[in-house]
Amino acid sequence: MGPRGLPPLLLVFLGCWASVNAQAGATPVVTTEGFNSTEPAPTTLLPTLSPRPPETPRGPRPSSGPRPTPVTDVAALCVCDLSPAQCDINCCCDPDCSSTDFSVFSACSIPVVTGDSRFCSQKAAIYSLNFTADPPQRVFKLVDQINPSMFCIHITNYKPALSFINPEVIADESNFDKMMKTSDGFSLNAESDVSFTTKPDAPNATKYEYGAHLQTSDSFLRFPSPLTSSLCTDNNPAAFLVNQAVKCTRRINLEQCEEIETLSMAYYSSPKILKVPGSGTKVPITVQSIVIQSLNKTLTRLEGIDLLKPRHVEAGHNKICINIVLKQNTKPVPLSGNPGYGLGLPLAAGFQPRKGSGIIQTTNRYGQFTILRSTTEQDCLAIEGIRTPVLFGYNMQSGCKLRLTKTITCRLAAQKVKSLLKGQGFPDYVAPFGNSQAQDVLDWVPIHFITQTSHVKDSCQLPVALAIEVKWTKYGSLLNPQAKIVNVTANLISSSFSETHLGNERTILISTAVTFVDVSAPAEAGFRARPTINARLPFNFFFPFV
Repeated sequence: MGPRGLPPLLLVFLGCWASVNAQAGATPVVTTEGFNSTEPAPTTLLPTLSPRPPETPRGPRPSSGPRPTPVTDVAALCVCDLSPAQCDINCCCDPDCSSTDFSVFSACSIPVVTGDSRFCSQKAAIYSLNFTADPPQRVFKLVDQINPSMFCIHITNYKPALSFINPEVIADESNFDKMMKTSDGFSLNAESDVSFTTKPDAPNATKYEYGAHLQTSDSFLRFPSPLTSSLCTDNNPAAFLVNQAVKCTRRINLEQCEEIETLSMAYYSSPKILKVPGSGTKVPITVQSIVIQSLNKTLTRLEGIDLLKPRHVEAGHNKICINIVLKQNTKPVPLSGNPGYGLGLPLAAGFQPRKGSGIIQTTNRYGQFTILRSTTEQDCLAIEGIRTPVLFGYNMQSGCKLRLTKTITCRLAAQKVKSLLKGQGFPDYVAPFGNSQAQDVLDWVPIHFITQTSHVKDSCQLPVALAIEVKWTKYGSLLNPQAKIVNVTANLISSSFSETHLGNERTILISTAVTFVDVSAPAEAGFRARPTINARLPFNFFFPFV
């Protein structure tokens, strides 16, 4: 005797099989010559299996639910009908084609058009050409096609599941109140106004996300901004990657301006931003410049960046408060890459004034590492001081002509040419990445300066060329490699000139060249070592044989 749950399971599958065979035995409709005549097509009826014994007659089993209704009429669907009001070649479903057009077709470009493939039973429009007729005719069949897949829709018990549900649109005040009550962003109270409920930032977050508040050691980074009026409120948090430009007014008592914290520079420059939310690593705020505005609205940039404190002073019969913050302008520092260099961006370079200090860089990022700039005049003295930046990935070559007169000595000429080639403030270090920090001196790449001379007796050594070679490699993942500079060499090439001919007036050619060399090593696949079995058998494993 078998288990109790087996007979019902067999009955369900056999009932589905009987229903499928009944559908397969349906009589299709055949149409020829563009729906001009119809005739029943010969079909073969398959034997229908029944869960009951053969001697018990049973009629067709009614369906337990409504069948899926096809959304598209396959008989009217024609995907090859591309020309309006014109017959398309070999498009057997084109309603614009006549019997004469069908007689010259070679084949049907779209022989079968089916409905939704998710249904167990679906309509299919079959198009073909009868070349035995004279003239050839088009044959159209509309049949019920059975889906052989086990996972198909047989009964539609939830019609909205077959299509997307239209969202509810707020049309009046009653709908708005209903949506506001079900929303998670509001909390309603019958005795108070609507109050916003914000989700606290996760303390264990690993990175800042868009719109997240910038955290400091004690709270958030805040700036003044207007709220309900033009008056300033000091609780406006700065958000990550969100640009803000606000203007507000503040009422102050001049005699108490020294005690107002938000008027001092320290309020905006002293906070240290956490590099990662919830971490101990802090990033200080750097003051780049200070501009003083006088009473007559003139602006003056200060030389230093020492923090100034608000002071209450008397100017004649007037009492004024000086050194207060009126405007704060924060601009992101442009980088040459993050982290790797970007093609066509200037190289970040600088020099170290003394051992142990950081790298000093000019504020002009296009003037940190430069070479001679070629002009149409080709006169080195006329273009002295005009330089062009060294751009990553761009091989460059420039030059000019220098005319030496009789009054210029060899030593003076050598110094003049060398200053033209190197320029003012030739850097000592180059940043390995486009976003390298100036305080990380050990990461920066030193520039190896080499001087090549040819010692000839009674000759003057004059520098004539400066060749700069930058070696870089692809660093990081193969999916997103980053450009990293690993070596920089500056080769100063000198040429010998006879002392006897140096007294005569002559013109020499001075050139500069920059070459970028990719020294990336090919990636090699790494495999782990094969696992080894380090096991020992017990001492009596072979007892009593040994």
